[in-house]
Amino acid sequence: MSESPSPTDALGSPAPVLSFSPVVLPVTGRPVDLHARVSAPTTGTDLPVVLLSHGHGPSNNLSSLNGYAPLANFWAAHGFIVIQPTHLSSRTLSHLHPDTPGAPLFWRSRAEDMKHILDRLDVIEAAVPQLAGRMDHSKVAVAGHSLGGHTAGLLLGARLTDPDDGEEVNLVEPRIKTGVLLAAPGRGGDALNGPMAETLSFARTTDFSTMTTPALVVAGDKDDSRHFTDMGPDWHTDPYTLAPGPKTLLTLFDAGHGLGGISGYDAAETTDENPERVAALGRLTWAYLRTQLYPGDSAWQTARDALTASPNPTGRVESK
Repeated sequence: MSESPSPTDALGSPAPVLSFSPVVLPVTGRPVDLHARVSAPTTGTDLPVVLLSHGHGPSNNLSSLNGYAPLANFWAAHGFIVIQPTHLSSRTLSHLHPDTPGAPLFWRSRAEDMKHILDRLDVIEAAVPQLAGRMDHSKVAVAGHSLGGHTAGLLLGARLTDPDDGEEVNLVEPRIKTGVLLAAPGRGGDALNGPMAETLSFARTTDFSTMTTPALVVAGDKDDSRHFTDMGPDWHTDPYTLAPGPKTLLTLFDAGHGLGGISGYDAAETTDENPERVAALGRLTWAYLRTQLYPGDSAWQTARDALTASPNPTGRVESK
């Protein structure tokens, strides 16, 4: 078995990817077992981990462990172990009673799913063929799209007030060193004023000022979520604007909520399908995570330089 690339290696050629599902984790008090997909390169050791939280889109299966292959496969092919749980909000679990505590979006359970996974990385490593002894449990990142971006934000330190009991909720996870928020919801308050805003009642008090963990916020400049807010695309930049540094914002040009099609190959709900944009996003997010987990790695600077030098850049980057 070959060694993993050194932290200073360039992106390099993709490795074959092993994808295994479901890994089943019984969780006390959870109405169903926690199921996850694990994707990993077939070669390499001391591999870092990305926990990937799905959104709440209209498809039956993409909002589950079966979604986000364009990102999961790319990250795994370039040296990450990607773990994707099926959260209780998934349409694949539509048999759950509507009165199940936390329904329908299960915002707290989603973050807790990630903590359960981190508690049992050794179990996951032993369950997946060819993975034993190859995972670096100390290098963990989180990524999430849309509602999954909200989940990632909570794990990175954002807080809110539980609408059911009025208590402040702090779900920050110190084992997670960095993260990527993809088209995540923005602030609540008066900004959450669209016709479907009530479905995000838990987000009305989201406080990004406590989200101190380094993160990359990705927003599409055409992602106008009128059903939640009249702020326009800027709403999705709130996790960058309102959080303390170190933070980085990647604004993708002409991108809608699907960011070019990250939720699945040829997904019908992707209104801005653009394979080149998805490929660029894969490279940029990979580079950001690589440099955050391996300080001194040049991957992120190289990716930023390439973006700036392009005659037709897919987006722009700013940092604080």
